[in-house]
Amino acid sequence: MVTELPTNEVVVDLDDGGRWTSLVLGGREWLWAGPGLISGSREELSTYVDVGGLDECFPTVRGVPDHGGLWNQPWGSLDEDEDWDAVQYGDAVLLRRFNGGEPPAELDETGAIWVDYRLVAPAGYRFVWAAHALLDCSAGSKLDIPAGTESRLYLNSTRAASLATAEPHRAAKEPRSWVAGQWPAPGGVDLSVYGPTDGSAVGAVLIDCPTTSVVDGPLALDFSLSCPGQPVSTALWRNLGGFPAEAPYRSLGVEPMLGRVFGLAEAGPGDAAVVPESGELTWRLVVSARSV
Repeated sequence: MVTELPTNEVVVDLDDGGRWTSLVLGGREWLWAGPGLISGSREELSTYVDVGGLDECFPTVRGVPDHGGLWNQPWGSLDEDEDWDAVQYGDAVLLRRFNGGEPPAELDETGAIWVDYRLVAPAGYRFVWAAHALLDCSAGSKLDIPAGTESRLYLNSTRAASLATAEPHRAAKEPRSWVAGQWPAPGGVDLSVYGPTDGSAVGAVLIDCPTTSVVDGPLALDFSLSCPGQPVSTALWRNLGGFPAEAPYRSLGVEPMLGRVFGLAEAGPGDAAVVPESGELTWRLVVSARSV
């Protein structure tokens, strides 16, 4: 079943992990369609397949299960309130509603959607969540992020892996899959431009970064995530023909995130979101377009 929400300018596929398959704002499509690796629902799969759009990654992004445990689960709705999409993972229930409740204080004339989330889970439940958005942007598009933003560059990506050799003492002091640095070039890798194909594939997490903009030609796409009291970051995935090794393609992931790491298993103090004593946590994601 595919549910279309025309007033919100977004299309979601509840059968395929609740994936956003289209996002039209400012008169253009923003979501990238994958390289045709599979068609239809991924419900029967156990290994993640990149089909594009936006996947809801929960309770982790990388690690086990890879890209979380929702991408191969069909979503439904609550009997008492059909405005909310719902999916269960273990003893947690994640709910999502498009353009409900009070709208954001300021909306640009070129269009916006806002998405409210509710997580019902035991108090103390730790998780990482990301709106894993893969964008259809042209080469030369720029990421507009405050200079100096603390960033974690992941070493298990094509070009960044060389940093472990170039800086062995740093790697020895930081026995993790990432090295710390500052935007726009953590670890010496400039991430600010979605450039031409160069065979690289780089991942990063921008710490305590609740807002991000992608500028592509005359338009910008803005992401803003709000969840008071929780770690709010932005994850990036910039694939310039470096992944996968056997059939590389290009993709740009901009992923508003609760947490400070890709993998829940490597989350240190403050790196994961935590469900409060009430057993419920809420957050809001606003995606908007504007002229530049």
